[in-house]
Order: sequence, then C-alpha cells, then structure tokens
Amino acid sequence: MSINCIRNLLENAALSHPDKIALTHGDQKLTFNELLTRVNQVGLYLQELDLPKDARVGLYTKKDISQVIAILAILSTDYILVPLTRLLKPEQVQYIIDDCEIQCVITDKMKLESIEEINFSGHIISIETVGKDIPSFEEIFKYYNKPFHCDINGHNNAVITYSFGLTGTPKGIVISHRNLIDSARVVSQYLDLNESDVISGLLIFNLDYGLNQIFCALLNKATLALHRFILPGDFFNHLINDNVTVLPLMPVNISQMFDEDLYVLPTNELFDKVRIITSSGGNVTETMIDECAKTFKNAQFYSMHGLTEAFRSTYLAPSQIKIRPYSIGKAIPDVELYVINEDGQECAPREVGELIHRGGYIYRGFWNAPKETAERFKSVQILKNIVDLNGQLADETVVATGDYVYKDEEGYFYFVDRRDDMIKTSGFRVSPFEVESVVEKNLPQIRQCAVFGMDNPHIEEEIVMVYSAESELSEKEITFELKKHLASYMIPSRIVYRKSLPLVQSDQNKINKEELKRGLAGE
Repeated sequence: MSINCIRNLLENAALSHPDKIALTHGDQKLTFNELLTRVNQVGLYLQELDLPKDARVGLYTKKDISQVIAILAILSTDYILVPLTRLLKPEQVQYIIDDCEIQCVITDKMKLESIEEINFSGHIISIETVGKDIPSFEEIFKYYNKPFHCDINGHNNAVITYSFGLTGTPKGIVISHRNLIDSARVVSQYLDLNESDVISGLLIFNLDYGLNQIFCALLNKATLALHRFILPGDFFNHLINDNVTVLPLMPVNISQMFDEDLYVLPTNELFDKVRIITSSGGNVTETMIDECAKTFKNAQFYSMHGLTEAFRSTYLAPSQIKIRPYSIGKAIPDVELYVINEDGQECAPREVGELIHRGGYIYRGFWNAPKETAERFKSVQILKNIVDLNGQLADETVVATGDYVYKDEEGYFYFVDRRDDMIKTSGFRVSPFEVESVVEKNLPQIRQCAVFGMDNPHIEEEIVMVYSAESELSEKEITFELKKHLASYMIPSRIVYRKSLPLVQSDQNKINKEELKRGLAGE
C-alpha cells in the first residue's frame, strides 16, 4: 500500500495507539482500534457492491461518528468520496449525482426521503435501520466480520468536493489521496500538532478544510471531538467538556460564538487548554481577533487563506496577527507565490495583480469541466518572465487563482478581490447566477433580477437581490419560493424592489451591478 494515503494513517494509528480515544461525540467514544474495525466492516460491504474502480460514492448524512466511519471506509476502497452537505436541496443533490454519476449514496434516516424524492437508481446505504430492504450500518456492524484487505495508490483520485464555480453551477474539484495526506502533513508541521491534542470537529466535512481535521487527527494520533454548532452555550460546553486544545473555525463561527444576545461567556480560565485557533474560509476582522484573544488567553491564532484548486496558499503567523490583521500572510511550506499583472510581469510591492500558486497541494482539476480547469490550472510558463525555467520541466502545473492581491515590502500578501463575482458568505461560495436562475425559473412576475454581495463584517458578505417587476412583491413570498430550491446559506438577506434596473452602457443586456451597489451603499 502507498505511504501517501489516509488508509495508511488509520492503520498506523490503530497499530501504535490501539486503545487511545480517536473520536468522541458527546458521550460516544471510539478508540483507534475500534475505529479501524468499524471502517473495515463498512469498507468490506462497499467492496462487495463490486462497483467499478473510481466509482463515485455520495455521503449525505448528519455529523456524527458514523459519518467519519463512512468517510474513512470509502477512502479505504478504490472508490471516490463525494461529500454532500445536508444544506443542499434535493434538486441540488440531483445535479451533483448526475454530474459525477454517483452510483452509491450513504445517507441517514432524515435525508433518505430526499434521496428517494429524486428517484436515485443506485445503491443506498442508511446509517440507521429503516427497513425497505435498505442495508444499514447497524446491520453491517452485526454481520460483516470477515478480514478486510485494500491496496490504495496515493496517486488515485480520492475525493470530489463541490462548490459553486465560474459558470454558476456547482463544479467538483478532484483531490487525490496524495493531496489529502500532504495537506495533513503540512498543517501538522506549522501548527505543531501532537498526540496529546484534542481537535474540535466543529467544521462540516463537505470541503477540504473540514476533512483535514480528520486526517490531522489520524496523522498525529490525536483525538477528534465532533460537535455541531447550534447555540453558543452548547459550543462552549463542547470546548470545556471535551478538553479541546485545537479549534479550527470559520469567521462566521467566531461571530456566532460571541453573539452576546444569545449567551453569556463562561470565565476565561475554563478555556486555558485551547492552545491553537485556526481560521479559514473568509476574512477575519480585528474585532474577531480581539474577542478570541480575550477569551482564549493561551491560544495562538492562525489566519489562513485557501483555494478551491489547491488546499492552501498562505497563513499568517500568530506573531503577526495584531501587527497586520488584514494580511493573509505568507506562503505555507513547499509553496511559492507570485503576483503578476496582465502582461505576465511580477507586480511591484503594493501593486494589485493575480495570485499564482506554484508548488505543493495543487488538486487535479475540475470534474467534467475542461473549460474551468483550463482557466485555473496553467503551465508554469505563465511565470516565464519571473522564474528562470531553463532546465525545468515545461509541463509543471500552477494555479492561476483568480484572487487579486498585493504584496507589501516585507513579503506579506493582502487579499483585494475575486476575478469573478462570486459571493463569499459564512464560509460558503455562492454564485449569483445560481440564485438569479432560480428566480427566473420560479418567479415569473419578476422581470429582471440582480444578485450580488455587499460587505458584512459578521459573515464577510451578505447576499443582496434587487429586482424589477410590474409591482412590488412581498419579500416573504420571494423568500418562501427561493427556500424551496436553494440551500439556506444562498437565500438573500436583503431584497430590494426597483421599477427598473440600470444597464451597462456597453452591453444593454447586462445589469449594472456596480451602480446598484453604490446606490444601496448610500442608503
């Protein structure tokens, strides 16, 4: 078996620390040996489905220990994991199932109805026993006890994660086993993780930042304590009761936990064990940093900047977080970063250009989307005016990130904007096109519609919808219809009626969103 696969980490942890707690979720606990046993049982059942190599297996379940078992079981076969966030509506799940031809879905009692609603024709496995001739984990754990064997190649595809891409429809990014293990290694290195750590499993496992917490725990033989954020009180009890030492967050989580209207903070001494806080998936504000510093007095704060096309590009060291809170930091180990202008020349300090990522952690490309892949994954020749490529391989791939940044005189990077108009809200990327398409299809009373993001320090950007119609519609009516077709995080928080919408002077078929933004900002 390849040393560059997650399965190898799991076997090593079970061999060296069989009785150490690997996973907790409330009162539930699993040791590394018990985790390996459960993973082997589910892996054996998946193998007996006899699906083709690289068949896609969807995971559409709530966060609990069984979800982690399912993730590791799929990664112990030659199938490919496709995480599906529970926030997606059935029609969005249907799109992903069709796009990557998912042949098996692992789900739970709550989401089984959604899978049946879309008439999925492949294999269905339920976490709980539900009858209907649908196999369950409970049955698999009871009957599947034969030896399990697997041989994973580190260069094989392991995961396809879906986010919203340039065209407005979800695009899957293909991640190899080697990508997953390299990402766990580099994070463990610069965070200095070790086997005494308890890592909070607060993040959802549909994207690489959340998944990385599982793999870092395995690599370091640390404990992963699962938690689902509902109320600040429950979250702080999780930190205290589970003795959390490493706290991975998104900025929206920081806003939620310091919502004074919902909860009064416990005394700071109860959080003395928290030694590391990481944040990715959006910009952190000075207020967020100050709140964390006051509450978690022993914690070092790492602000990190990741990509859809590569695991991570930068992190800002804790020593710099107060000095330059708006910087995204410097390149992580094994990565070179360049800022280039439209002529392919390197930008001077404080000159804005596109961020180019060279080196490690680059993913395979977008699934079934050659155009999007070609737009982001470029030949290293894009750097020919900056880097001496004599004698180097001309087919090396780099990522043209679409992030517009600048670098200061000391080499620290600062994010400015996206090349496309994607909205980044509460850790999610939302395509305006996706929302506008739903409006066009389901709200025929609306003549024109423009969706865009506007700055909101609590969630990075709020989604704004401006529309024109013969007469103003009830906001509740619009929201009610959108909620039938879109995930909750995609629903506009601000809906504005205008008798007519301004058009771009050079293209009378295109709504002038910048003019709308300026007008709303002045209101």
